[in-house]
Amino acid sequence: MRVLVQRVSQAAVTVDGQTSGEIGAGALLLVGIEESDGPDDIGWLVRKISQLRIFNDEAGVMNRSLIDCGGEALAVSQFTLHASVKKGNRPSYSRAARGEISRPLFDRFVAELSAALGKTVPTGVFGADMRVSLVNDGPVTIWLDSRNPE
Repeated sequence: MRVLVQRVSQAAVTVDGQTSGEIGAGALLLVGIEESDGPDDIGWLVRKISQLRIFNDEAGVMNRSLIDCGGEALAVSQFTLHASVKKGNRPSYSRAARGEISRPLFDRFVAELSAALGKTVPTGVFGADMRVSLVNDGPVTIWLDSRNPE
């Protein structure tokens, strides 16, 4: 599983002009799931995201997590995070999990992150053509890959 974490002062996702999820200060999470992902990947990512110290403390040092600062999270499923551009110029998405595999895993990721944060994590609409708007804060952008935990 791959998650692109962006620290934001606000973010929203709309589908057909209707807002499906929005947050104030916190983290926008673009979530990509591949065929071989499972519950262990979700657990590692939920722990890492909820405890990732990317928010400023009183001294202006990135020393606080979403839990510490009471920040919000917005999760958006994005299969293109598993694009391969090894051959040619057209990305291949063959590593991305099909909907029947990725949707239950995405839903479980959102449920577990909601439990860890103690608040509902809004989402986009799975599989829809979405418009994501955000105001980066920093900017701070962190790439997490459960198969390559650096």
